[in-house]
Amino acid sequence: MSSGSLFDLLTGQADENTLAPGAAGRRNMLLLIQLRWLAVVGQALTIAIIHWGFGIALPLGWLLLAPLALVILNLISLPLVLRRRSVTDGEIFISLCSDAAALAWLLYFSGGATNPFSALFVMQIVLAAVLLKRRYVWAFVLGTSAVLALLTLFHRPLPLPEEADARLGLLAQGSLINFVLIAVLLAAFVSRTIRNVQARDAWLADSRQQAAEHEHIVRMGLLASGAAHELGTPLASLSVILGDWKRDKTISADSDLVEDVEQMQAEVERCKTIVTNILMAAGAARGESPVIRRLSDFLHEVVDEWRERVGHDFSIHLHGPSPLNPSIIADPALKQVLSALMDNAAEAGATEVVLDAVADQEVLILTCTDNGPGMPEDILKHLGQPYQSTKGKAGSGLGLFLLVNVMRTLGGEVQAQNLKQGGTQIRLRLPREALAPK
Repeated sequence: MSSGSLFDLLTGQADENTLAPGAAGRRNMLLLIQLRWLAVVGQALTIAIIHWGFGIALPLGWLLLAPLALVILNLISLPLVLRRRSVTDGEIFISLCSDAAALAWLLYFSGGATNPFSALFVMQIVLAAVLLKRRYVWAFVLGTSAVLALLTLFHRPLPLPEEADARLGLLAQGSLINFVLIAVLLAAFVSRTIRNVQARDAWLADSRQQAAEHEHIVRMGLLASGAAHELGTPLASLSVILGDWKRDKTISADSDLVEDVEQMQAEVERCKTIVTNILMAAGAARGESPVIRRLSDFLHEVVDEWRERVGHDFSIHLHGPSPLNPSIIADPALKQVLSALMDNAAEAGATEVVLDAVADQEVLILTCTDNGPGMPEDILKHLGQPYQSTKGKAGSGLGLFLLVNVMRTLGGEVQAQNLKQGGTQIRLRLPREALAPK
């Protein structure tokens, strides 16, 4: 793991790859390790101040075993955690129990429950409540409560001064330091752990949404399969009949009728293509017989076919690819995605589309920019959800839904925004390996 990644983990900077429940546990464990380093420093300083600063004789050998054990625990656990992708609640529970055991050890040799720093158990319980599931939290509460109860009975008393004022003054100072310490640690670390938990919950909600969308796609695939089966026979019959009409002498003698028949044949073929594309978008992200093409040739083919279908009144410009022009699998699903983007722009009222392609060794970025009125904010906010449309027609709003899910199937992502000068910009980002020839 790079040092930058470790810094992000320790400072609470989340990314898309660290939002799963186990990954959130890993981030929380790293925060606990960071907190343990601070605890080691704080324990050593506290022991030194009390022993040499206040002149209170402490059993240094016994007390220093606790921070030494925490140092060894950190040195062992940190590389193990960094090599793993996830950490379970049980492992975090054991880690918190180790910290509680170190604190109990220190308290035993320094006054037990009468020591003001015994309130640090409260901070550990708060951390457990934020990080762990309920059964672990209650187990930790019962365990720390039992330990604190035992410390009221069994401990080595602190050799405090005999004077009452001096004794009360030291206890008050210890309580103040303890309060400040708990407040700072809670503010610094609990807020981060709460953000980790919120990120995990957001990831789970997004996963549930994706599962619902996948189920919707499966249903669409079943409907599309049925539609293809039902439409196959009539479309084939129409194709045969139109072929007979075209050879008929009466029709072939009339140029207008010949043109009408050819147009009908073209429309029948287009219907067949539409059915095939629906099947592909609903069920398969890659064609059965993939063709290897240069990226530039693939994009020009998409643009030329779309321009021929829509007409020359619509202006479309293709820039790139740059800086590389790799060979890719000419994925029919990706072709459909790009055609859907341009269809949406034309239907929204745009008269010009600019398609920019950027390719390097790792990613392929396709940016489609139009000069239309832009997308409503609610559609941008719920990009990729089905039936989000301003067309007001039954079944509309599936274009972006299929686009997002095809990109997700290919391992990519979709970003959309309205431009200040007007129009919409949709960016498709794909890993090169998703379209790389095998």
